[in-house]
Amino acid sequence: MLEIAAIDHIVLRTDKLDAMLDFYCNVLGCTVERETSKELGLTQLRAGAALIDLVTIDGKLGQLGGGAPTPKNSNLDHVCLQLKPISENAILEHLKAHGIPVGEFDERYGAQGFGLSLYIQDPQGNTVELRSQI
Repeated sequence: MLEIAAIDHIVLRTDKLDAMLDFYCNVLGCTVERETSKELGLTQLRAGAALIDLVTIDGKLGQLGGGAPTPKNSNLDHVCLQLKPISENAILEHLKAHGIPVGEFDERYGAQGFGLSLYIQDPQGNTVELRSQI
């Protein structure tokens, strides 16, 4: 029987690569791990022990999925990112400093059991859930 150990990677299709890179790197702290040719259109970001793959819709990989995501035709429900220990206030202050609209923390169930999290959206309209380990 297979046992899942962790999220390895997610793939997000985009027509806003620069805005996505700014959001995931400058706001959420990911780093660019690998970039492929523009023809292939894949940029891989390190997100803790996992990867977030950004695939441009005009690249070879992105063309396989059709048109660009829209508010009504998203390519993902949401992805949950487990944060290293940080206070809720520090998370809110950081997101607000970057102009990211934020809701409220709520208790939700995830891979580590129940914990507080909040939802935000990236520039492509994908929902990102942030969970604190505190």
